[in-house]
Amino acid sequence: MYNILICDDDRDILEALKIYLSAEGYRLFEAHNGREAIEAVESEEIHLILMDIMMPGLDGIAATAKLRERHNIPIILLTAKSEDADKVLGLDIGADDYITKPFRPLELIARVKSQLRRYTRLGGMPTAPDRLVIGGIELDDSAKTVTVDGEPVALTPLEFGILRFLMSHPGRVFSSAQIYEQVWNDPAYGSEGTVAVHIRHLREKIEINPAEPRYLKVVWGLGYKMERGNPR
Repeated sequence: MYNILICDDDRDILEALKIYLSAEGYRLFEAHNGREAIEAVESEEIHLILMDIMMPGLDGIAATAKLRERHNIPIILLTAKSEDADKVLGLDIGADDYITKPFRPLELIARVKSQLRRYTRLGGMPTAPDRLVIGGIELDDSAKTVTVDGEPVALTPLEFGILRFLMSHPGRVFSSAQIYEQVWNDPAYGSEGTVAVHIRHLREKIEINPAEPRYLKVVWGLGYKMERGNPR
C-alpha cells in the first residue's frame, strides 16, 4: 500500500483528490500548506506528494525546495494554466511532474502510478530486507521463520506480519489502525481490540517477561513500537 500526501488549501480540490485516489486503494495524508506538508513527511512514511503551487504561508515551490534538501520522494505539482513560469521553476528545483487544474481523473491516476513505478524501480522507495535482526530476535522473511535468542518461535501469519512490519521500522510508533491497515490490508474500522489481542499473543512468544517487554513496547495513547538496537 502506497502512502500519498495531498497538499492544497482548496478543500474542494482535496475532497476530489481523496475520492479519486481512495478508489485506487492509496492511503492518504492531508496538508493545507507547504509547512504542514514538510511536517507530514517528517512524521509519516510518504511515497508520493501532490502539491499545489499557490498556497498561503509556505507555497508549493518553497516547500518542494525544502523537501529536496533531505528527501527524494516523487513530487507532482498542481498548477493553474496561468502558472507556466512556476511550472518550470518547480521542475528546476526538483519536482518530478505537474498536473494542470482542472485535471482529469484518468490523467491524475496515470501520472501518480507512473511516478510510483519509477520511484520503486530506481530503488528510491525503501524495502524491507529478507532478514531482520533486533537484539536477540531474528526474522527471516523468505523462510518465514523467527528465532529468539537462537530458539525457534512459532508465530501465526498475522503475528509474523505484525512483527515484520514493526521490525522494519525500529523505534517508530504506529497506531493500532496503522498496524491493522498494513498487516490486514483492510480499512481499520474498530481495529484497536483486534490488534491488541495479537500484540499480546506476540509478546507472550518473543518476550521473556511479557509484562515488562524488552522489544515490543506500548507508547500509551499513541500505539506500539519495536525498541531499537539491543535492549537490556
